[in-house]
Amino acid sequence: MAEKSEKYSPRASHDEKHFHGAPDGSSIVEGSEGVTEYELATLRHVADRLPYTSWLVVICEFAERWSYYGTTNIYNNYIQFKLPPGSRNGSVPKALRDGNVVAGALGQGQQKSFALRTFNSFWVYCTPFVGGILADTLWGRYKTIMIFSIVCLIGHIILTASATPSALEHSSTSLGLLALSIVVMGLGAGSIKANVSPMIAEQYTGKLRKETLPSGEVVIKSPAVTIQSMYLWFYAAVNFGSCGAISASFLARDNGYWAAFLVPTCIFAIVPFVLLFGRKNYIVTPPRGSILVESADFWDIAKPSHYAEGSVPTKITWDDEFVDEVDRTISACKVFLFFPIFWLCYSQIDGNLGTIAAGMTLDGTPNDLIQNLNPISIIVMIPIFDYIIYPLLRKRGINFSPIKRIYTGFLVAGLAMIYASVLESYQNKLTPCRGGEFDKQPAACEIDGVHYSTPLNVWIVAGPYILVGMAEIFASITSLEYAFTKAPKRMKSVVMAFSQFQTALSAALNFALTAVNVETKFVWLFASFAIASWIAGTIFFFTFRTLDRREVELNAIGQGERFGFVDESPEMTSGTRKV
Repeated sequence: MAEKSEKYSPRASHDEKHFHGAPDGSSIVEGSEGVTEYELATLRHVADRLPYTSWLVVICEFAERWSYYGTTNIYNNYIQFKLPPGSRNGSVPKALRDGNVVAGALGQGQQKSFALRTFNSFWVYCTPFVGGILADTLWGRYKTIMIFSIVCLIGHIILTASATPSALEHSSTSLGLLALSIVVMGLGAGSIKANVSPMIAEQYTGKLRKETLPSGEVVIKSPAVTIQSMYLWFYAAVNFGSCGAISASFLARDNGYWAAFLVPTCIFAIVPFVLLFGRKNYIVTPPRGSILVESADFWDIAKPSHYAEGSVPTKITWDDEFVDEVDRTISACKVFLFFPIFWLCYSQIDGNLGTIAAGMTLDGTPNDLIQNLNPISIIVMIPIFDYIIYPLLRKRGINFSPIKRIYTGFLVAGLAMIYASVLESYQNKLTPCRGGEFDKQPAACEIDGVHYSTPLNVWIVAGPYILVGMAEIFASITSLEYAFTKAPKRMKSVVMAFSQFQTALSAALNFALTAVNVETKFVWLFASFAIASWIAGTIFFFTFRTLDRREVELNAIGQGERFGFVDESPEMTSGTRKV
């Protein structure tokens, strides 16, 4: 049985050029537990078991994302629309809930709402650098997450205070408190974000190895496949948490915004307790105080082996493997530079598509509820990808590598924008306010103070949310996986922060487009983003497709025997000790 499973496969070439070591593939893969290059090329790769400490960190991410999306997903209505008739807290009076009245509070309009939400997106994806640098150089990931969870909790309390009826009586006060909460929460959430995803993956310390299944088939327990699976489920937890926005929409409509913001605050309060619960069992990478400074002038004859024994400059405190790791990281960071275009497409589900929904027939459905189809679709699709699609591709010898997955994500994101553009074009033709003295876009269509919607049912707008969700599975999840596997152990938080910073760059681009982020321009805005995504994705693929051929080689760097940093043991440099 075992011999059958190791039978030569067409996915592997027995050609000398295929293997890096011996021509027959008998060389042991670096960092593995006795796996040969031939076995790596011919045996089926499967995921290993995930440690329970990873699941504890996932719970923290679930709570943090619930609190984040449970607040930001209702920002659009909170900022854009005024208080409904007879409301003091932003809720819709019961008598009006079956109609097309939406919850609101500050009445600042579409453009101010867009500007504040875009600043929030920009800020929360700049601050990961704060958490990443502190974690890699001073505190370590565990302590950094713990400290900034307290900071984030303070921001949630300020946000809840901004939405109390007494605060809403003075809209300028509420707006000021909202802005302050965005700054404080963004600092906390961003600093946590840079560290949670690498901390989850570093709990797994398994090596590339063979294992015989009960069926007799010999398979490869692959760290790369395990990390891929781990990040799929990590992203599922993110989106389970973001479904908290479902309750937020109804809480805002029925009980007001103070209640809608209070629930995420209470959910977030569990994060420090979960962190404390597992503190004795977490695998952590110890910080190295000057690691970023030490690696700053790297390319000057950087490897210790370049020098004769005893003549290595004192400033070179790393080993040869670290130089190779940083070289690999530079390639990874180039990959991330294409992501701002992808995130431009994603940004449209946070507000602009909600504005489109506000012009449709709601039948009592909160317009900002629809965007929760994005996380729901991701939650549904992730098991399908992890248990069916990806294993099937591996079984058939199809190498659906990270670069190919990311490219596919760009293409699907473009399709989502085409769907949104066509939908908005059609809705513009159906609005009762088209032409004449009431010439307004669908979301702003009011005649004699009464809001009129188009006959299109609001659930038609589900398409872009679902397509963007699929694009995230291909591109966003893979970027997390890529950032973790390609970064040195002592710089994973900073590299993750750089990956996430691309969302901030996207927000900055989006902010520059404020003048065209109005409903009258939506048709061409969405179409332009689609074209940009397809072009950027294609350039990305042809630029980095050669990295596909080096994927195994790149992942092996730093996994074998190493000398370690100066004044450290090899084990400490490898970063696999407990808190």
